[in-house]
Amino acid sequence: MTRVHDMGGRFGDGVITPEPDGIPQLADWQARALALTLAAGSLGQWNIDISRHARERLSPADYGRFSYFEKWIAALADLLVEAGVLTEDDLRGRGDTGTHPLAERALKAEAVAAVLARGGPADRPSNVAARFEVGQMVRTLRPAANRLVDGGHTRLPAYAAGARGRIVLKHGSHVLPDSSAHRLGEAPEPLYAVAFPASELWADPEAPGDEVVLDLWQSYLEPA
Repeated sequence: MTRVHDMGGRFGDGVITPEPDGIPQLADWQARALALTLAAGSLGQWNIDISRHARERLSPADYGRFSYFEKWIAALADLLVEAGVLTEDDLRGRGDTGTHPLAERALKAEAVAAVLARGGPADRPSNVAARFEVGQMVRTLRPAANRLVDGGHTRLPAYAAGARGRIVLKHGSHVLPDSSAHRLGEAPEPLYAVAFPASELWADPEAPGDEVVLDLWQSYLEPA
């Protein structure tokens, strides 16, 4: 089944109109949504892959009608309850008003710049040997699915499933989102930049000679 969030290359969603002045200025509530998401993530109760999967799991009706930051807030509310950080009563303003057990982990304003600068590196040592070399032709698996959890999170987009591409860069080993998003461990494995001709991805590309470069984990690939 096509997942509602996997929209890359999908037909029928209308024309994409870029903002005339580039990145728009965030409204106050959008800035607050970003700040709240960052602060809640600093509590250490989930990782970036779990948070991405939470957004993917929003109901199709909500996902289709919510704006970008509305998706963030809705998924964050789900995460807070699922992780036991808050209850539904807490979200409604009817919960316990005492000191929270995680209060000491609160992200302070003066620490935000350093947290953002540090980011969240996902490179890790791994015992998984690299199977592919730069210049080698590979093919992505079909369907684009999580092989560890049925219906689970994956970073292989549906439009690239079964496509033939060329390894252009080896990134080293990185946390596997398909495992990390489901609290199954980091399971690091080799990550590659793979270039796909537009003609390999779409039946009638406007510019067949263009290439799309995707960062893909080794378990998504097989020799072409």
